[in-house]
Formats: sequence, C-alpha cells, structure tokens
Amino acid sequence: MESADDQILEKINRSPRGTLFFPDSFLSVSNAKTVSKVLERLVQTSKLQRAATGIYLRPVEDEMIGMMLPGIEEIAEAIIKRDKARAVPTGSYALYKLGLTTQIPMNIVYYTDSSSRQVKIGKQTITFKKASARNVSAIGEISKLVIQALRSIGKGNVTNEELQIIKERLKYEKPYHLQHDIKVAPEWIRQLMRPLQHTHTND
Repeated sequence: MESADDQILEKINRSPRGTLFFPDSFLSVSNAKTVSKVLERLVQTSKLQRAATGIYLRPVEDEMIGMMLPGIEEIAEAIIKRDKARAVPTGSYALYKLGLTTQIPMNIVYYTDSSSRQVKIGKQTITFKKASARNVSAIGEISKLVIQALRSIGKGNVTNEELQIIKERLKYEKPYHLQHDIKVAPEWIRQLMRPLQHTHTND
C-alpha cells in the first residue's frame, strides 16, 4: 500500500504545472496533520512551492526567468472556488479590471459571503470582507464589477468618460445578467446603469 507521501506526490504530479493546492485537496489521502507534514516535506525537497500560508503550487519553470508564481487574482479565484463562496472584486481592483484606472493595485479586496480573512502573497495582500447577501448577489462578471466600481467612485462623482468606458464594457455582458444586477444595485447606481442597459439591448 502506498504511503501518504507517495499518494500525495502522485496526485500532484498528475496535475498540470501551475496548479494550486490546499491541504484540503488531500484529505481523502490522510488526516489534516499528516497532510500538512507531507506538504512541508515536499516544499523542502522543491517538489512543491508554497505560494502563501496554506496554499501550495506545482511550480512552473521557465527557461528564461526561472520559477513562475501564479498571479494574485489566480490565487484569489482558487480560494473562492475552494470555499464555494460568492465573491466580488471591490474598490481599486474593480476599477482596474474595468479599465477605469491603469494603476495595478498591490492589494485586492473582495466582498464575500464566506468568512473575513487576509492572505499575504509576498508583498501583496488579498482581503476578503464578509458582506451582506445583497452585496454579493450580482451574477454578471462585468456588471458586478460595474456596481462595485461605481460604489468606489461615489455618488455624484462619476464622469461622462467613466460612463462611456462602462457602457463599452457592458456590451459584453449577458442581457439577463445585466437586468438582474441592475435590480440588486443601490438606486443611484440603477439610475446610471438603466440607460446603459437600454443601449445594450438595442445594439
């Protein structure tokens, strides 16, 4: 019978390089304490890379630049998927993803219906803030960003240029998702998004 070390390493080696793992990924092999010890040994022998506390990576090696680590967004998405949580980017991160700013945020913040926490990735931080169900109820990949970006800009501060960029982005949102998300947005944001919905559905 294979040892826990062998079973865990076999599962890692079957996965593509760049795959992220959590201790939970191996609880079918052994208990949490044993899994943690095995993962630590694999890190020490460079068969696994620690991306952050409790997050591991099958490393990708590039001939030119050496070991490549996943981006902060990729790690955030892996955490959200593991937790089976709903989450939406907020603040400067939502603005950046929509193209409303070119400044790449060092720290990204998500509203979530899961527990609040912070995850440090090198010098960067992912923050998950527990939010009301309404704040994470948007379903459109683009329109949920729009709601959070407008929240960040603030009522009365949205420029025509920003609205034009948002209008262009929303052309790629599914009409049903956009209609749904307008209904769950605060009233002042609804008033800004409704005309964009009208343009979207008649393009």
